[in-house]
Amino acid sequence: MSDKHGDREQHEIGQADVECGEPGRGQEAHVHQQIDSAQRQAASAQRAVESAQRNSGGAAQPRVGVYICRCGGNISDVVDVDRVAETVRLIPGVAIAKVHTFVCSDPGQHTISEDILQENLDRVVVASCTPFLHEQTFRGAVGRGGMNPYLYEHVNIREQGSWAHKHDPAGATANAIRMIAAGIGKVSHAVALDQIKLPNHRRALVIGGGIAGMKAASDLAARGIKVLLVELSPRLGGRLNDRGPIYPSERSAEDLVALLSRQVLNNPNIEVLLESKATVVSGFIGNFKIEVESEAASDPRAPKLETIVGAIVMATGFRPYLPQDGEFLYRQEPCVLTLPEFIRHLQSVSPDAKRLTYKNQAIRNIAFLHCIGSRQLDGVHEPPANAKLNAYCSRTCCTTILQQALAAQKRFPELGVFDFNQDIRTYGRGEENYYTEASKAGVVFFRYNGEEPPRVEAAPPGQNKNGSLLVTVKDALTWGEELSLGVDMVVLGTGMMPGPIEDLIEQMKLSTGEDGFLQEVHPKLRPVEVAVNGVLLAGTAQGPMNVQETLAAAGAAAVKAAAMFAHKEVELNPYVAAVDLSLCRGEAQCVTQCDYEGAIGMVQVEVDGAMVARAQVNAGLCVGCGACVAVCPHRAIDLNGWRLEQFEAMVDGLVAEIPGHECAADLVSIH
Repeated sequence: MSDKHGDREQHEIGQADVECGEPGRGQEAHVHQQIDSAQRQAASAQRAVESAQRNSGGAAQPRVGVYICRCGGNISDVVDVDRVAETVRLIPGVAIAKVHTFVCSDPGQHTISEDILQENLDRVVVASCTPFLHEQTFRGAVGRGGMNPYLYEHVNIREQGSWAHKHDPAGATANAIRMIAAGIGKVSHAVALDQIKLPNHRRALVIGGGIAGMKAASDLAARGIKVLLVELSPRLGGRLNDRGPIYPSERSAEDLVALLSRQVLNNPNIEVLLESKATVVSGFIGNFKIEVESEAASDPRAPKLETIVGAIVMATGFRPYLPQDGEFLYRQEPCVLTLPEFIRHLQSVSPDAKRLTYKNQAIRNIAFLHCIGSRQLDGVHEPPANAKLNAYCSRTCCTTILQQALAAQKRFPELGVFDFNQDIRTYGRGEENYYTEASKAGVVFFRYNGEEPPRVEAAPPGQNKNGSLLVTVKDALTWGEELSLGVDMVVLGTGMMPGPIEDLIEQMKLSTGEDGFLQEVHPKLRPVEVAVNGVLLAGTAQGPMNVQETLAAAGAAAVKAAAMFAHKEVELNPYVAAVDLSLCRGEAQCVTQCDYEGAIGMVQVEVDGAMVARAQVNAGLCVGCGACVAVCPHRAIDLNGWRLEQFEAMVDGLVAEIPGHECAADLVSIH
């Protein structure tokens, strides 16, 4: 479908951008700004009066402005947006309905703000893409028009419309009309809301003293924010203490840990507690109550530390996959090692050594096996007791194996090095060089199918001249030929698993993904935030990452936490439960149903001279799930922004006829 308005409105976008960039014009501009501000205040006051009339049963009807976005063709190539606008204009309460190429653009936002003033609108519906992208954008536009930003409703006709029904334009158009009608019904019953404001304690808790925790703490402290850093082990540095050089820079891991440790330990804004554990975490953003206990064996009677922080950074790291006894002969043959064990051993070998040895045994041939504890398949791999298979890729193993294989080959040129992989995933910048260099250095590669992993067996007598272990594989590079190689050592490229923080996950109601790692709200839009406000993710607590990614994620978490401390109060969306005390009977079914400790409780209030129990919501802990609304037999509790009458109005909008329009009958059947 062609977009006949595109060129004209693209010109408007460009022109508006130019105009927005012009400097002020002195006193004349200032006078116009004062007049404009006064007009907006007057219009806002008038809308408040009319809204109050409606809420008190007055006759005034809402004046809804509907704005339909072409999204540069993403919507209008499928949905007949002009027909949608023509139809929704007939819905009672709709004052105007407009189509714009990009409603989110500066000219599009300006249109909304000006229409609120000029057309005396008191409700706004925007039909465009997902609200994840531009909900805050349109709230800002509505607010600049002098209207309460929570009297705006967003309808997604792209992801839930044009993209979902691109092969059925008629159905997508009908679907868009119905969804917008539901949005109009909902917003017509909306009431003005204000953001929740809570006191903000300007101190952060960082759980974990690895490189992610140290980086986050250092960045926060550099912004003048007090930090409490809690680490379970006796030293800072985490898993990096056991590493050699870091790829791709080959910088010493010890040097990086030392640098970050100095930054943390020498900063007066950072308090470090080693051999300590956060055992109790409760509260909400700006007001988390923390208890920290000492885990030091030398100080078993150390008192608990109780404090309050405003934000929490989860830098709890990972734990390496530990093969089960007998898996690839691990713990049955002494020369079967995990990759971390091999790294530590290679670091311990004397620089003057002429050959590689292990437990007084000469190592002539060594095999590296990829994907041990990662990319596991049901029916092929055995899950550990009380655990599930790790179907995910641990991402860093391939490059680490290649780095260690190359290091061993270069250090001991006579060593035979063999690499058994499903495929090579050297995804980061400079990492592919390890594969190239390893090939040039003489490392031999074999590729196996994930459903037929290599077998590791003790070499039978007569077949152990090349080593005491026998690795057998169906090699895809030789068209499935089964090959057996004798080696002296097998290194298992073990992956990453989530750290053991089940107690904190339960206490803090944190979400985890299918892989068991802590899950962010959105991988692109909110990559270091979780569903619990004020809790942030740093590093491998979130999933497998290399050193560079870990530091970047920690820096992002620090920036996000610092932004939370920019104001004395924390501002939250008002979408929380609200109790109507005139209907509440104190039966506490809402308290029993709530999964969030402290979000709702019973308090004593005076009613007709007597003290009675009534429900009370803690706005800082309530997540607006609505579970309490469903169980109250008296409808005494509702959800701000999603009240029951709004749901009813949405259903009415979905099924109601739109009189006077020839397509009304066509809309009865929605695809």
